[in-house]
Amino acid sequence: MKETLTRTLSGLLYIVLLIGSLYNEHTFLILFFLFGIICLKEFMKLIELKSAIPYIVFTILYFIFGYWQTLMNSTVGLDEATRILGVITIFVQLFLIKDLFSEKTIPLFESKRFILTTFYLSSAFVFLILIANHKDVFSPKILLGSFVLVWVNDTFAYLVGKSFGKQKLFPRISPKKTVEGFLGGLLFACIASYFIANFTKTLDFNNWLILSVIVSVIGTIGDLIESKFKRQANVKDSGNIMPGHGGLLDRFDSIIFAAPFIYLFLRILQYVS
Repeated sequence: MKETLTRTLSGLLYIVLLIGSLYNEHTFLILFFLFGIICLKEFMKLIELKSAIPYIVFTILYFIFGYWQTLMNSTVGLDEATRILGVITIFVQLFLIKDLFSEKTIPLFESKRFILTTFYLSSAFVFLILIANHKDVFSPKILLGSFVLVWVNDTFAYLVGKSFGKQKLFPRISPKKTVEGFLGGLLFACIASYFIANFTKTLDFNNWLILSVIVSVIGTIGDLIESKFKRQANVKDSGNIMPGHGGLLDRFDSIIFAAPFIYLFLRILQYVS
């Protein structure tokens, strides 16, 4: 009972902080910077990297993209820089997906550790702030909707999997995940997209439906990849900052992997609309 209460309270605190930060751009940038630093610290521990360089790179990337308009008094160059970052980030993610499906362990030679801290984690937080500044205006409802889709997907994947799950999804990486749970999470995320579309008044239902599929599928892959990193490090959780939940990276693993694809989809919508 005490453990359930602790888990509930820490989860609520996380959600309140996250949602509360979305009402002010500077509060949002500061809080997500702190979230990023904590996730980076946890990830570096998983891959056994001891260096100050990833923190410096993260800080430079985060504040350049977060305050580009303020620093440059213009959006000139932001588009090009974002495209370059997006291409490299998705390229690195595709290699991680390859490692997930084809390697017994994810190779972690020295240079790859720095590549991962930069283009797997640091750039993901850049895309989270870019999603919140969609069309160069701070309007975080799309980002909030994306987080809600992650929470709905995770919750119902767990509930459906626990109640009806029989066929394992990826047993050598995450024995508890089932195909039934994955499909249940996807179904309820699709249902939630209808309510998010009506509540946020940002994108129409068809576009939110596509986003729900992106978040559920890509987010689940991101969860599996982080699980593989934890398995290689022989730990259950990425950290212990959230009692009952583990580390902050455990809560962000889905959204950080999905973020570049969410942003890419939003950019495609801009070009075709």
